[in-house]
This record gives sequence, C-alpha cells and structure tokens, in this order.
Amino acid sequence: MTAITHAPRGPLRRRLAVVSAAVAAGLLLAACGGQDGKEGAEHGSAHSSATTRSTNGAFNGADVHFAQMMIPHHQQALEMARLAPGRASDAQVKQLAARIEKAQDPEIRTMSSWLKSWGKPQPTPADGMPGMDHGSGDGHDMDGMMSQKEMDRLKAAKGVTFDRDFARLMIEHHKGAIAMAKDEQKDGRNAAAKKLAGDIITGQSAEVTTLHTILDRL
Repeated sequence: MTAITHAPRGPLRRRLAVVSAAVAAGLLLAACGGQDGKEGAEHGSAHSSATTRSTNGAFNGADVHFAQMMIPHHQQALEMARLAPGRASDAQVKQLAARIEKAQDPEIRTMSSWLKSWGKPQPTPADGMPGMDHGSGDGHDMDGMMSQKEMDRLKAAKGVTFDRDFARLMIEHHKGAIAMAKDEQKDGRNAAAKKLAGDIITGQSAEVTTLHTILDRL
C-alpha cells in the first residue's frame, strides 16, 4: 500500500516559512556585516597611514633648525606684541600687535608638534628664548632678536615713544624671521615646514611695509 504524504497543514506551513525567512535574513546580515567590517577596517587603516605620513613626513636638519630657532623668535615677538594694549597710543600699532599674536601663537604650537613628532628636543633658554642678551656671544644669535636692554626699554616706554620703538624693533625682528624662513625654503625638506616658511615670508613682509608706514606717520 502506498503511503500518502500529506503537505504540512496551514499553521505548520506558516511557521516553517517564518523560520526559513529568518535564517535567510540572518545569513544576509552576516555577509553584509562581514563586508562592512572589512571595509571599515580598511578605511581606518588608510586614515591611520595618511595621518602617520602627514605627521612623520620626510625632514632634515634644516627643518629641525628652522623649528627650534623660529619658536623662540616667535615667542619674543609675542612678548613684544602683548605689551601694546597697555602701552601703545596708536590704534594701528595695537591692531598690528593683535594680528601678530593671532598669527604667531598657533605657529609656535604647530612647530612644537613637529619637533615632538620628529623626536627632536624643544628649544631651551640657551637656544635664544625671549629676554636673553643675544649679543653675549653664546653661539645662539638669531637675526632680529632684541637684547635684554632693548626689551627693558620697550617695557618702560609708553605712548608715542612706545609706538616708535615697537615699530622700529619689530621691523628688524620680522626681517630676521624672513631671513630664517628663506633659509628653510632653500635648505629644508619637509613640505609642511617649507609651506609655513612661505607663509611667514608673505605675512611678515606685508607687516614690515605697514610698520614702515606707521613710522613715517608718527
């Protein structure tokens, strides 16, 4: 006698259909999840590699020297600029001092981060920090840096006297920075450092022109 196989009844058939759909959906999600995870890992790896390249880009001794010398050079410019609000009488001098502070403070942080990423030491007072007498023959002279005597005189000045001294000294200070930046563009290797050197040349050259205009007017 032939056995008769009955098709699953309605409720059972519906349950089997639900289970089959769930299994299929689970397999699809697993496949997609694996693919997305792989793509995410690859994206993270690419981002990490790009960051590493930008942080540890090729550099040479000229790049290191540029950062180590420009940091204290900028720091002295900031020290000069921060005297202006309480001592300057000329509005244009105050505006220029504020612009110098706004530009050079972030540049100091940038160059410090380069030295850290390159495994090179940060500048110390012996390298020419603000307030040092750079005519002392300590071997760390930098173009345009003020002596302690000049800094003390600027701190004691007020009004038009301060305005004139500030303009005159900052012109020489900027010229020193421009010369250092030109050396970096000529001898440096790191693309970011050379770009910053170009920005310094452009920005401080324009400020030298403005300072000459102020001196002529005072």
